[in-house]
Amino acid sequence: MSRVGKMPVAIPQGVDVAIKDDQINVKGTGGSLSLTQHALVKVVNKDGKLSFTPADESREANAMSGTLRQLVNNMVVGVSKGFEKKLSLVGVGYKASASGTKLNLQVGYSHPVNVEMPAGITVATPTPTEVVIKGADRQRVGQIAAEIRAIRPPEPYKGKGIRYSDEKITIKETKKK
Repeated sequence: MSRVGKMPVAIPQGVDVAIKDDQINVKGTGGSLSLTQHALVKVVNKDGKLSFTPADESREANAMSGTLRQLVNNMVVGVSKGFEKKLSLVGVGYKASASGTKLNLQVGYSHPVNVEMPAGITVATPTPTEVVIKGADRQRVGQIAAEIRAIRPPEPYKGKGIRYSDEKITIKETKKK
């Protein structure tokens, strides 16, 4: 059995988990998330802990038990604490401003770039060169951060661009004559 799948998911106070025929719903202070249950995995809620067991002895069921366990754990953590990604803007004149669900970026193009945030995702700019993306769904937060980074990825010679705050950019040496 999968090592990850063996570990139960503890449900914290204030989080409700409902397991129906083909749906797992998690509701908490950060919102509500749902996931379709896979046929190869049996989910049991016992004493405030969710356990995931493969339905049969196949390799796919074993792998899917660990995958489903981690997805549900991310949902539980998301609705209780939430997830966030921080981006840094590096470059002369690069700045960001957030207003409501819109993010306005000025990153060296002749025009400002506007990014619309989907429902459930919030964006903040503590300083003009920092962007913080928060939400309950880990996958959506990471996807939005990746899309914003793709607007102006860091270039290897000066390091200018949008990068994750913990990302290290290896600067290349320029050509010599």
